[in-house]
Amino acid sequence: MTHTISIYRILLLTILCHLTFAGVRVTLSLYALHLKASPLIVGILISLLAAVPLLFSVSWGRMIDRIGVQKPLLIGSGATLAAALIAAASPGLETLFIVSALSGSGFMLIHICVNQVAGMLGTPEQRPRHFSLLALAFSTSGFLGPSLAGFAIDLVGHRLTFLMLSISATAGIILLITKPIQLKSATNHSSHSQPKRLMDLFRIRDLRRVFITSAILSMAWDLFTFVTPIHGTQLGLSATKIGLILGAFGSAIFIVRLILPMLILHLSEWPLLIGGMIATGLAMVIFPLIHEVSLLMAIAFVTGLAIGGTQPMIMALLYNTAPEGRGGEVVGVRTFLINVTQAGIPLLFGVVGATLGMTPVFWCMAAALLIGGIYISRG
Repeated sequence: MTHTISIYRILLLTILCHLTFAGVRVTLSLYALHLKASPLIVGILISLLAAVPLLFSVSWGRMIDRIGVQKPLLIGSGATLAAALIAAASPGLETLFIVSALSGSGFMLIHICVNQVAGMLGTPEQRPRHFSLLALAFSTSGFLGPSLAGFAIDLVGHRLTFLMLSISATAGIILLITKPIQLKSATNHSSHSQPKRLMDLFRIRDLRRVFITSAILSMAWDLFTFVTPIHGTQLGLSATKIGLILGAFGSAIFIVRLILPMLILHLSEWPLLIGGMIATGLAMVIFPLIHEVSLLMAIAFVTGLAIGGTQPMIMALLYNTAPEGRGGEVVGVRTFLINVTQAGIPLLFGVVGATLGMTPVFWCMAAALLIGGIYISRG
C-alpha cells in the first residue's frame, strides 16, 4: 500500500462519513423545529453533538494510539450510520436526543482517526500537504451534506432524508471492510509501562503554543459564524444577504484549502498561522463598522482566507511536536479544547452582545487574536 493510495482512500472515507454527519446535523435541528421544539430544546440537541466527545476525546485519542485506527473507524462509522437509521425509523423529539449524542460521538471518533492517518503517513515534511487535503475533504462534505439534506427535506420529508443520508455512511463502512486502513499502532511496546500524564503535554513549549493557537482560532471561527447572522439582522439585512456574507466566508475557506498545498511549498507553518491570526484580528476590528453588503462580503471573504488555511497547519504542528506514540492523544486534547469553545463561546458572547451590542464582541475577539498572534510570534 503506497502513501498516495492511503491518503486518497482516507479522503474518500472522510467525505462519505462526514457527509452523513453534516447532513444529519442540519436535518436534526430542522426536524426538531418541525416538531415544534423550542429554541432551548434545539440548542440542547445541537450541544449534545459535542457534549459526549468533550468527555471522552482524550481517552479515545489514547485508545487510537494503542490499537490503531481500523476498529475505531468501524465503530465511529457504525455509530454515525445507526444515528441516521434511528432517526428515520423512530420519529419523535425524544429520539433526536439519542440521535444527536450518537452521531456526534461517532463522527468525533472518525475525526480523530482520519487525522491520525494523515499524521502517520509519510514524513513530517509531507504532513502539511496531507492535512491540507484532509481539510479540503471536510470542506467538500461540509458543503454537500447540508445542501443535499436541504433539498431532500423539501422533496421527501425529514425521515426519508435521514434514510438517504445513511447511504453515504454505509458506503464508508463498505470501503473500510473491503479496503481496511492497516496502519500499525502509534504506541510502541516500551511505552506501555510509562505513565501518560495530560499535563506533560502542556509542559512542552511548542505543543503549548499550538494548543493556544488552536483554541483562539477555533473561537474566532465559531464567533464569526455565530455573530454574523445577529449582526446582519440588527443592520436590517435580509436572510438572503446574510447568507451571501456567510457564503463568501465559506467559499474563501474552500479556495484557500484548495491552494494551500502550493502555498506550503514556499511558507512554513508558523508564519502562516501568525499571519492568519493577525489578519483575522484586523478583519474583526473593521467588520462591525461596515454596513454595505458588498463590503461585508469582501471582509468575510478575507476572513475566510485568513482563517481557513490554519487548521491543516495546526494539525501538522501537533504531530510534529507530539511525543512519540501520543499523536492521537494530542488530537484528542485539541478536540476537547475545540468542544469547550463551541459550547461556551456562543453563550459568553451572546450575553456580552445582549448587554453591550455586537461591536464589543467583535473587538474582544480581535484583541484576543492580535495579542495571541504577537505572543505566539515571540515563541
